[in-house]
Amino acid sequence: MANDASTVFDLVILGGGSGGYAAALRGAQLGLDVALIEKDKVGGTCLHRGCIPTKALLHAGEVADQARESEQFGVKATFEGIDVAAVHKYKDGVISGLYKGLQGLIASRKVTYIEGEGRLSSPTSVDVNGQRIQGRHVLLATGSVPKSLPGLEIDGNRIISSDHALVLDRVPQSAIVLGGGVIGVEFASAWKSFGTDVTVIEGLKHLVPVEDENSSKLLERAFRKRGIKFNLGTFFSKAEYTQNGVKVTLADGKEFEAEVLLVAVGRGPVSAGLGYEEQGVAMDRGYVLVDEYMRTNVPTISAVGDLVPTLQLAHVGFAEGILVAERLAGLKTVPIDYDGVPRVTYCHPEVASVGITEAKAKEIYGADKVVALKYNLAGNGKSKILNTAGEIKLVQVKDGAVVGVHMVGDRMGEQVGEAQLIYNWEALPAEVAQLIHAHPTQNEAMGEAHLALAGKPLHSHD
Repeated sequence: MANDASTVFDLVILGGGSGGYAAALRGAQLGLDVALIEKDKVGGTCLHRGCIPTKALLHAGEVADQARESEQFGVKATFEGIDVAAVHKYKDGVISGLYKGLQGLIASRKVTYIEGEGRLSSPTSVDVNGQRIQGRHVLLATGSVPKSLPGLEIDGNRIISSDHALVLDRVPQSAIVLGGGVIGVEFASAWKSFGTDVTVIEGLKHLVPVEDENSSKLLERAFRKRGIKFNLGTFFSKAEYTQNGVKVTLADGKEFEAEVLLVAVGRGPVSAGLGYEEQGVAMDRGYVLVDEYMRTNVPTISAVGDLVPTLQLAHVGFAEGILVAERLAGLKTVPIDYDGVPRVTYCHPEVASVGITEAKAKEIYGADKVVALKYNLAGNGKSKILNTAGEIKLVQVKDGAVVGVHMVGDRMGEQVGEAQLIYNWEALPAEVAQLIHAHPTQNEAMGEAHLALAGKPLHSHD
């Protein structure tokens, strides 16, 4: 291995996904000499195989639904089906434009970009393409890949992962989605819009089980109305090929058959064989362990993104990468409050939240100290115009701040920005109620909910 000791970077980053490239951009902006190593394409899972392509598919599905349902708005339109090649062309065009923009950003910030498969070779170096890249500090940001279950082999044919689903050359006639979390319900939603007969299998009691139970129940009601089937509360046992597709058997013996099985049981860290353990980095089940400042147990090594056991969200990766860059540049940094991170599931209807659930609030503060209020979107003019149903639920510590905002309805992801401010600034309902929200907007529902919680409801019953 050639040791090019002539250049010692301030920061060597292994992995160019959300966390890695955010650290690179912010570090370079702060005057650090940065090397960014990526084996595939900068942008990582989010840009190429996650957030962006799935949302493009969901938007195509939304357009299909609007075409089917146009007559209820007085518009005569004909839905003639899904052109899968054209959908992929649209999706890939979105990705391509963002990818070029990101490449331009990295070049403009004078980040040294190295394409190749890197491996941690010491606490201060990464080996890539036959070279040893030296750094005063190393940031591990190698991301995640789709997981499976013991005995369930993802073959890319009839048993597929989200990676395969994003490039599928057809709309399956029927699909089983194993996993009712974010990835599972988003694909179930998109495929249903495309015309697929979908069944979601979730071993826990509810869809999107980490959300407030009220949000889960509202989504389940909406999915029933859309004709998306689901089986809850029983775990997977086995899957086998049939003559025309796949058969899934659950632990209680119940069987389901479909053309394809999408395994959406989460994502696992990419860390095997990359030299982490050999260099003494503390690990747990493949994850790199870090403190609240993203520092590992090795003083010259930090880690961010899906590689560490925090929320697997691109915007969390951005924040973690920025935190590391600013810490290394000598700025004062503040640990991330992960409860204060906005979370959005982009199915139809959308599920969005920030803060803690009602159940968690009762656990922390005591049941008698927690107040919850639901504001139905039926009372919101813009939601009525859009023909969407749902609720905004507020969780408050009695006589204190709002500690949770939970929303279900189309476009609720666009409302989570204000919800984030309310939670993170520990706003009192009366303080939010003083703000004037534009009418008619869906955002107005946030104001109305706080008016009601402050004891002065306007367009809602006492």
